[in-house]
Amino acid sequence: MSYRVRPARGDDFAAIYEMAKLTGGGFTNLPADKAALVDKLQRSQEGFAKTEDVPGDDLYVFVLEDPKEGVIRGTCQVFGMVGQRQPFYSYRISNLTQHSPELNRTFRAEMLTLCTDFEGASEVGGLFLHPGARAGGLGMLLARSRYLFMKLHRTRFAERVLAELRGVIDDKGGSPFWDAIAGRFFGMTFQEADAFNGVHGTQFIADLMPKTPIYTAMLPESARAVMGVPHPSGRAALRMLEAEGFRYDGYVDIFDGGPTVSAPIDQLRTVRESRELTFSGAHDEGGNTMLVASGRLGNFAAACGKVRMEGDSAALDGETAALLGIQPGETFLAAAR
Repeated sequence: MSYRVRPARGDDFAAIYEMAKLTGGGFTNLPADKAALVDKLQRSQEGFAKTEDVPGDDLYVFVLEDPKEGVIRGTCQVFGMVGQRQPFYSYRISNLTQHSPELNRTFRAEMLTLCTDFEGASEVGGLFLHPGARAGGLGMLLARSRYLFMKLHRTRFAERVLAELRGVIDDKGGSPFWDAIAGRFFGMTFQEADAFNGVHGTQFIADLMPKTPIYTAMLPESARAVMGVPHPSGRAALRMLEAEGFRYDGYVDIFDGGPTVSAPIDQLRTVRESRELTFSGAHDEGGNTMLVASGRLGNFAAACGKVRMEGDSAALDGETAALLGIQPGETFLAAAR
């Protein structure tokens, strides 16, 4: 595999913008807005340049690159801590049980409550793989590279990490969940609100959204049916997140009702099982195919390659060593695929 994941640079803008236009909407972290993407790349460069190794309101944007062909076929993002610039809103699904002695009946009502329970957590998001590259394990490489970056820079991240998955969107680009709730208060279509959020953030939610709980029994079936359900294109992403250790615990996105999953960072499979090894040199024979990563901040790189372990040291095939830019005596992380 000749691809690697590396930090995004300013000259990656055109490729990222072209991918943003392919998302089809509902992809808040990758808006098809030039100014918003320029701001993201600038913010990411500031995050990589930050000298303090502490959690903060940082953004790290990565790209999936084939250096031989000079093409970029994917992107992903990691947020140091959410809810620092603006509140990070979610809907929490809960139940209220009420009993009437006169009727001798018990009622259990399901409710949506606006909350900021994930404030201060880290987040992985913005993952998009070009339609022409959705094979050969590239999605796995792109997704799991984020966890290796977090392990290599552990003190920059919180105790928990979350991921929001895009919810169900109809054939016309609308959201049944949005239409049933927020659309009634904002006078905006889902596409308009999603585009606005991608550029300006969620403060307008705090300004206009009712703070009282919403009884789901009052919503149409079309909205109830999609709560906590990922977009069909996101089902594979959800399976990868679950295999990593993420769990759904009744939180949904305030725009489209898609599921929000979370996990303790140190319990993520890739973080927990990856090993730090000393690079002993390049080899051209044998070894196990593994996910590998090395480098600090702007020099970070991740790839898949052949690893031949020798105790706490390991040799890498020459192509992978070149992709990482690693020299003998330097350390790298290796995780089973």
